Amino acid sequence: MRIVNLIENTEGVNGCAYAHGLAFYIETENHKLLVDLGPSEETLSNAEKLGIDLSGIDTVILSHGHYDHSGGIMPFLSMNKKARIYMQQTAGKDYYADDGDRAEGDRYVYIGIDKRIMDSPRVEYVNGDHRIDDELELFTIKNRNHEIPFTNKRLLVREGSGYKRDSFEHEQYLVINNGDRRILVSGCAHNGVLNIMEAYFEKYNSAPYMVISGFHLMKKTDYTESEIREIEDMAKRLKEYPTRFITCHCTGKEPYEIMKKVMGEKLEYVHSGEEIPLDR
Repeated sequence: MRIVNLIENTEGVNGCAYAHGLAFYIETENHKLLVDLGPSEETLSNAEKLGIDLSGIDTVILSHGHYDHSGGIMPFLSMNKKARIYMQQTAGKDYYADDGDRAEGDRYVYIGIDKRIMDSPRVEYVNGDHRIDDELELFTIKNRNHEIPFTNKRLLVREGSGYKRDSFEHEQYLVINNGDRRILVSGCAHNGVLNIMEAYFEKYNSAPYMVISGFHLMKKTDYTESEIREIEDMAKRLKEYPTRFITCHCTGKEPYEIMKKVMGEKLEYVHSGEEIPLDR
């Protein structure tokens, strides 16, 4: 098995672009797949630099309906003629970010997917949990017992002429069955990584061997004391699991450093273009 980050926010492998977004290339015994496709066609360029042939991809999982995870899909469809794209039925809604009253331009900024994606006959819409085959399964959140990330407050869905808080029903998570190990791959964990872990445990009655996910804790302003405590508490709870956590993208440098102090070797960061070692 092989897992390579094709693009994320921070500089990694020399020559690979880095940008706000996320994409992973994964090889299993039976599949070559992508989880997300980053913000643009730079994802495809990085794959070429890394010697990864995306024409052989058979499966694409879109973790949720935001541009920074889907921007490379249309260029990908032009060069790959066979991959099926799995996305939740609600992933094509009109998702926006609220930049507040002091925004220099429009207050509400569209952050959803390119609507042309929805016209592709290769898109397979999923409603909730879905089993692809013996190796690949998708699951969704049905109940949340923990708070969702505080950074979600500005993320909205447009309905008619108004906006409401995004419930993130369009977010899904991939489980890879790799022998006696399961690997859980998320995008941003907008539903909260603690809620995702509990939903996983409820479904499988065990903890995953590895979790790969952004934690959506990044923000442009300083962190408040209560936010820092929330990050520390999250790290303490995650440390209790017998699981390796690999993070990236929307976690943010300061939150990662706070969590790393708590979690130690249980938490690692993967940068743009880097491969995740699976047998540590």
